[in-house]
Amino acid sequence: MVTIDINCDMGESFGNWTMGQDEKVMPYITSANIAGGYHAGDPHVMNEIVALAAEHDVGIGVHPGLPDKMGFGRRTMAASPDEVRDYVTYQLGALQAFAERHGTTVQHVKPHGAMYSMLSESDEHAQAVMEGILDVNEDLIYLATDMNIYEVAQEYDELRSVFEGYVDLTYRPNRSLIVEQQMEPKESNLIAERFLDIALDGKVTAEDGTEIDVPAKSICIHGDGPNAVELLETIHQQVDEHDIELASLDEIV
Repeated sequence: MVTIDINCDMGESFGNWTMGQDEKVMPYITSANIAGGYHAGDPHVMNEIVALAAEHDVGIGVHPGLPDKMGFGRRTMAASPDEVRDYVTYQLGALQAFAERHGTTVQHVKPHGAMYSMLSESDEHAQAVMEGILDVNEDLIYLATDMNIYEVAQEYDELRSVFEGYVDLTYRPNRSLIVEQQMEPKESNLIAERFLDIALDGKVTAEDGTEIDVPAKSICIHGDGPNAVELLETIHQQVDEHDIELASLDEIV
């Protein structure tokens, strides 16, 4: 039997602004990547989403970003490796406090947007973040979208790491993702097929029609997609039919 984690970026609302469908999506996932207040989120939202995840027995992870709410953490910023490490530590510490409040723990770290790109392009930045994670908690898992970052994470024997794949975004032949500024509705059967391709075979079809390797043990679904719940319902139907087990990252690695 194949075991797969389904993760989703959550807690990205703040103040009077709402993003995503966290309450509707939470019952269908096994790990939640919760914004740490820099690119999105705020203390009240973090508290609510941690409580919701704990209620549904969903693994909790921090989704740290650069301090840029106006740009949703997607704009490039000049930051040293030490600064990026401290950004992650700060947001991880905030989420850890809310997790303790609700009788749960932080399971993983998954950087967001421009921070993720920075780690992908600079081994020095990636190493600083890995070391910062280990300084806080050696039980944490690093959730990697990029193979270069994944390989850096694997250099640290004491750090658990998991590679993730995407089914509601399109891959380029070099395994980079085509990020949509605003998520468009997706055809549910196509998304479910992609899920099975990655979960069962570790492969997916890129935009040019070539088949590429995506050796993922966790698959991300974007909760801000207009039909995200429909996609997840269809995926769960396929999970049942193909004898796939869903489990949080902590149970996989």
